Amino acid sequence: MTLEYFQNYWWLLISVLGGILVFMLFVQGGQSMIYSLGRKEDQRNLLISTMGSKWELTFTTLVVFGGAMFASFPLFYSTSFGGAYWLWILILFSFVLQAVSYEYRSKSGNIYGTRTYDAFLFFNGLFGCVLLGVAVSMFFFGGHFEVNRNQLLDTASPVISQWCPTHGFEAIFNARNLVLGVAVFFLARTQACLYLLNKLTGSSELVNRLKKKTLVNGGIFVVFFVLFLVLLCTATGYTVTSTDGMTTSVTETPYRYFHNFVGDHWWIGVTLLIGVVIVLFGLYKGCFTNGYQSAVWFTGIGTFLAVAALFWVAGYGDVAFLPSISHPYSSLTIRNASSSLFTLKTMSYVSICIPFVLAYIAYVWRKMETK
Repeated sequence: MTLEYFQNYWWLLISVLGGILVFMLFVQGGQSMIYSLGRKEDQRNLLISTMGSKWELTFTTLVVFGGAMFASFPLFYSTSFGGAYWLWILILFSFVLQAVSYEYRSKSGNIYGTRTYDAFLFFNGLFGCVLLGVAVSMFFFGGHFEVNRNQLLDTASPVISQWCPTHGFEAIFNARNLVLGVAVFFLARTQACLYLLNKLTGSSELVNRLKKKTLVNGGIFVVFFVLFLVLLCTATGYTVTSTDGMTTSVTETPYRYFHNFVGDHWWIGVTLLIGVVIVLFGLYKGCFTNGYQSAVWFTGIGTFLAVAALFWVAGYGDVAFLPSISHPYSSLTIRNASSSLFTLKTMSYVSICIPFVLAYIAYVWRKMETK
């Protein structure tokens, strides 16, 4: 098996993890609606206990996603995580606040008060989703960085990647990045409403409130996601060719991602379309039918397919999955940013354990549902 095969294989695994992570963000979405859904203290406690039983799975998926990136595409890890660190620090800070809040919110002797931890949960629900969307949007719209492999020989500063002085902070205020960030935020809120409809059926008042929230948040999500797709399909991307892991040519290509959707990689476009249709069907089922309890599984499957398709269109087909706006030849692809053949091949044997991990997650999920 060739290096190219293992590069494709590991990008596929990362796409799977990305799809699962975005679905699991329904926990963050629910946290952002604690006070709008729970108008009484007992209702808020019920909502938090329902969402809180899954927060560890979301955090674990995020950590595994970062670990997989580090092991399979270390140049991306060092460039993005090590260069655009303000963006990633804010993301990780929001998730640390989440962990602390679930741990101490209901503890006796809580000196900060329950509302303080509720505010932390809202912070994670809002900024965790938006900033993760911004980070993924950089896969398409790029960042300001330069990669210089010869810099490793400089004993005074052996840093291979140099980011612009704002170190990722500028990405947060990029309008195109924020479009996807807002879309992810309202998708998470929509998924949260549908998940709660699946779990909390005892109160007709709460069910009606959740249906209305699903319609509003789902509608806003659709608007921003369609806008993102328009921006993506009309964007100019980089076509990068590499030999032995070294970039040999970079060509600006108008409508690059649109051509990837409908050209040789048409199956990516088909997967995206199927995912979007399933999400829309789940929204219809949750808002306008009596079968709203199963709607979250339709939107969940559709979300997984759509997110995986976005990762595929960013990585497959000689496309730069992290374009460099200021130094195009520094743009990263799955060819020039990956680990060696030996490393990828060795890790592939370990990846055989992934079905067992997924089975364990399913088991834990089922056990949590019985409580």
